[in-house]
Amino acid sequence: MKSTLRPMTGAIALACASGWLSPAFADDEAAAMSTVTISGERATGHGALSSATRTAEELRQLQNVFNPEDALRDLPSMTIRKRYSGDRNALIGGRSFAPSQAPRALVYMDGYLLSNLMGRFDAPRWNMLAPEEITSVEALYGPFSALYPGNSIGTTIEIATSRPDKFSGAVRVAGQVQEYDNYGLKDRYRNYQVSLLLGDRLASGLWYKLMVNRQDSTSEPMQYYSVTAGDDGVFAPPKGTAPVTPVRGIVYDIAPTGQRRAIFGPNAGAIDHTRQNTVKLTMGYDFTPELSADGFLAWWSNDTKTSNQSFLRDAAGNAVWSGRVSQNGNVFQIPQNAFAPYTREERHVQGGLTLKTRHRTGWNTSLSVSRYEIQRDTQRNASLPDPLAAGGGAGSAVQRGGTGFRTLELRGAYTPTPGDWTGGAHALTFGLHASDYTLRQTTRSLADWRIASGDETQFVGGKTRLLALYGQDVWRFAPQWRATMGLRAESWKSFDGIQRFRPGPTENYRERSEHALSPKLSLGWDAAPGLDLQFSAGRGTRFATVSELFQGSLAGASLTVSDPNLKPERSTALELSAEQRFDAGKLRASLFQDDVRNTIWSQLNLSVFPSITNTQNVGRVRTRGVELAGAIDELGLRGLSLEANIGYSRAIILENDNYLPSVGKRWARIPQVRSTTTLLYAPRQNWSLAATWRYSGRQFNEINNSDINPDVYGGLSRQKQLDLRLLLKPAARTEVAIGIDNLNNYLAYQYHPFPGRTLFAEVRYAF
Repeated sequence: MKSTLRPMTGAIALACASGWLSPAFADDEAAAMSTVTISGERATGHGALSSATRTAEELRQLQNVFNPEDALRDLPSMTIRKRYSGDRNALIGGRSFAPSQAPRALVYMDGYLLSNLMGRFDAPRWNMLAPEEITSVEALYGPFSALYPGNSIGTTIEIATSRPDKFSGAVRVAGQVQEYDNYGLKDRYRNYQVSLLLGDRLASGLWYKLMVNRQDSTSEPMQYYSVTAGDDGVFAPPKGTAPVTPVRGIVYDIAPTGQRRAIFGPNAGAIDHTRQNTVKLTMGYDFTPELSADGFLAWWSNDTKTSNQSFLRDAAGNAVWSGRVSQNGNVFQIPQNAFAPYTREERHVQGGLTLKTRHRTGWNTSLSVSRYEIQRDTQRNASLPDPLAAGGGAGSAVQRGGTGFRTLELRGAYTPTPGDWTGGAHALTFGLHASDYTLRQTTRSLADWRIASGDETQFVGGKTRLLALYGQDVWRFAPQWRATMGLRAESWKSFDGIQRFRPGPTENYRERSEHALSPKLSLGWDAAPGLDLQFSAGRGTRFATVSELFQGSLAGASLTVSDPNLKPERSTALELSAEQRFDAGKLRASLFQDDVRNTIWSQLNLSVFPSITNTQNVGRVRTRGVELAGAIDELGLRGLSLEANIGYSRAIILENDNYLPSVGKRWARIPQVRSTTTLLYAPRQNWSLAATWRYSGRQFNEINNSDINPDVYGGLSRQKQLDLRLLLKPAARTEVAIGIDNLNNYLAYQYHPFPGRTLFAEVRYAF
């Protein structure tokens, strides 16, 4: 294996020396995998991936899409942990992995990587695109393609955006109003967004597209300061003899683990007000009909200001934010920084460039490079509660400037002529991949928390690099049969890991390397007209991220304990699927199993202050499940159609030497049942009405399944939500939509509360 990888390492090193790196995907069918399309047109590729697709027209008819990630929320076996509009951590969960296992999902925009594979809560960079430029989204399930890195062991998302063929554009204005009522706090939170899309294709062969997006949003409270009683139901009194302030307003409930709990109010920057801007320029040039280049440059900014609310009032009615308090005989000590706010300033840049050939048959090649850089990311944390912090005071700052990733993809693909398929032709794909990730995080002590200038107290940093060679053959060996065979060889290295404390020691972590071979095999059979059967098997290796290895830190009210010796996750997946297409619809059934060894898991404990996250390997987790998805175009009434999916997953921990009480328990944050049912009534082309019922079943947050009370803050509750959307087209090129998300105002939790009933409205004009 080492001898195989040495020449590859040298070749990629020469390519990396040029600077920027990125993935590319050839346009031809040989580079694509076949799909089972639940919505929209069936894909024409030849291969081994089950998938689900939404087109732009379907999205505008069926869903209230405020942010790009909303386009995925109704796809089969999909969880989008979007806590509020403007959430920079909208994570993806799939058949066999939790939303908090972000590195198991890959998201691409026109072939460029959006997934920020840095750490547990580093979600895809959704901000690099706007909803109105999306032409389609496609979810690919399982590690069955050699074309994708090992992070595809969960779900891969392909997002395609519009490209102009003449002068055109669109203007969109959208708004939301959320009603929120929880733990006695009742309020309304508003979100606004405006977008401009402008493009043209010139006679010279040059085309361009400019996208500008502005968003102003405010979240509902994300977390609450709480104290949990002992198993006897008694709150242990704090030590010391400091004066006690009698208060009212403490709310009592039962914690997820079953103990009595006291809630004091939204804390730790619970209410998040963000102002985000995106500017993206995409350009391309056709040198000849068979040779073209395209690229983009995007800039995103975010300015965050958070706030908190204390439930506590003294005898005079004044808010109490810290100190020793008592109510009904219970005495509590509230730290000064429990209700401390923070602010955050972010400036990110991403760019990419692709050169490719576009022959309809025969060989095509592509070379693509991209780079994502966090130019500035400064979070300033106060040490005093809101009223006092407004005037200054000590604090800390966490800075991540210089963090980012680069990728490169060199690919060749051969597509046979259509007539060759009956003669046992082969569609071949070969490629070379490289990517690297850099983490730089500095913590500073601030005399005035409003000014990010102070002495360094901690620095963590490190790098990882992935090099890969892969090949794939789609072989139509008989008229009704096809086989897909692939192999991906990967070489991974972590290096330059460091953790430095001042005063204190500096730890330089040793360099590590790992290698992996990931074979793929699929067999497809066109059993009858309209009936396709497919069996797929694949292995995939997901290496630890740079943050999981090195980002041990104390930031604000959060302590993270990393592990530089983490083993890679190794998945062995199986799927058997059948799809039947009818004149008026389609139906797909899939049986799947995913057996993962050395699952990387970061367990977050918010019941202590500061909160603690531990990163470790879990020996073996096996997921088995079944998924049904289908659509009926006509339900007996003109313009009435139905689309539905339901998935059942059962993930069990089979081995875990690090924590034996978890063995035999269900894996965390994967609901046993997920379903979506959408009824669309579109009797005429100028209006439509859609209703969607979404359900997500019981799940656990603790890997020992000790969280027995899920329907409270900190729990992982069921989700039962009805969404409505009315789309009107009053004039040519004009669309007006009015909708309500969570019409039934069901209060659900994924540790943090999800939004309540939300009124949605948008106006879109295309030209």
